[in-house]
Amino acid sequence: MQSRSLVPQGSSLKLPIANLRNVFRPHEVERKLAKLSAREHENLRSTYERMLERGPERFQVKPSGIPEMAGLYEQLPNFSEALDDLKRHVALAQDSGDGIEITPMLLLGPPGIGKTHFARHVAELLGTGMSLVPMSSMTAGWLLSGASSQWKGAKPGKVFEALVDGQYANPVVVVDEIDKASADAQYDPLGSLYGLLEHDTAESFMDEFAEVAIDASQVIWIMTANDERCIPEPILNRMNVFEIEAPSLEQARAIARNLYRSIRADHAWGKRFDEEPGDDVLDCLAELAPREMRRSLMTGFGNARLAQRECIEAEDLPKCSAGKTKIGFVQ
Repeated sequence: MQSRSLVPQGSSLKLPIANLRNVFRPHEVERKLAKLSAREHENLRSTYERMLERGPERFQVKPSGIPEMAGLYEQLPNFSEALDDLKRHVALAQDSGDGIEITPMLLLGPPGIGKTHFARHVAELLGTGMSLVPMSSMTAGWLLSGASSQWKGAKPGKVFEALVDGQYANPVVVVDEIDKASADAQYDPLGSLYGLLEHDTAESFMDEFAEVAIDASQVIWIMTANDERCIPEPILNRMNVFEIEAPSLEQARAIARNLYRSIRADHAWGKRFDEEPGDDVLDCLAELAPREMRRSLMTGFGNARLAQRECIEAEDLPKCSAGKTKIGFVQ
C-alpha cells in the first residue's frame, strides 16, 4: 500500500502515517450494477455508481509516533484505564507497516459522563473520522447493516456509509447506548455485530442494501452503555469493558477548568476573559455532569459579556442545584 501523510483537522499532532487500503472490490460492484434492470432499483443503481465514481481506496491512518497523551489524561481523568489500553495498541503499531488494531471497547457508565466525548478525542488522536450510531433510535434495527433494497425507502447502514462515503478505512464508529437497542422477533439490531467485531469476518462485511462485501476489519469500535445486563454475552466477550465512574470532586473541577480554557481558546471573543475561572465557578460547574458543563459555561460567558465583565461569576451560571443532571462524586 502507498504511504502518504495528512493532517487531521483541528489536531496539533505530528503528521500521521496514511496508507491506502481498498474497502471494496470494484469488479463486484460492476457485476452487481450490470445485473440491474434499467427501470428498477434506482437507489441501488445510484449507490453502485457512487461507489465506482469514488473508487475503493481509503486512508488507513495512524500516528507517526506514540502521541503525547498527557493532555487527554488531564481532560478525561476518569477514563485513564481506557486511555491506557489505547496507548498500548498505538505502541504496537509503531515502527512497522501494520495498522492500528484496537480491541473493541465498551464504555460502561451513567449518562452524560463523557463517553461520546472520549470517542471524539480518540478519533482526533488517531487522525481519523468518527461516525455515531445511536442505538436508541426507532430504526436501530437497520442502522448498522442497512435494509434490503426490496424494502421501500431502504438504504445502506452506518458501517457502509462510514467506509464507502467517508475518507478512512479505519474510522472510529461509536455505537451509542448499545443497551437501548430494541430487538424484536423479526430482526436483531445487534446481529451484525457478531461478525463486525471479529477481525477475520469483518473483512467481508455484507451490507444488506448494497450486498457487496466491504472490508470493515480496520474499524475502531467504541460502544457506550449504561447497563451491561442488556447486552448479549457473546458481544460482551468480544470487547474490553471499562467501567467509567463519575469523576471525583477534584477531577470534576479539573474537567471544568480544562473546558473553560478550551472554550476561551477556541473563540476570538475568549481573549476578553480571564485566563482562569474562579474557584466559585469551578465549584458550581463541578456539580454538573461533563456533558452539561459546556452549555453552562457558554451561558456564563454570555452573561458576563452582557455585564461587561472580564470574568465569569457564579451568578452568571445556571443554578447547578436546579438541574436534573447533577452527579454524585467518587469519594
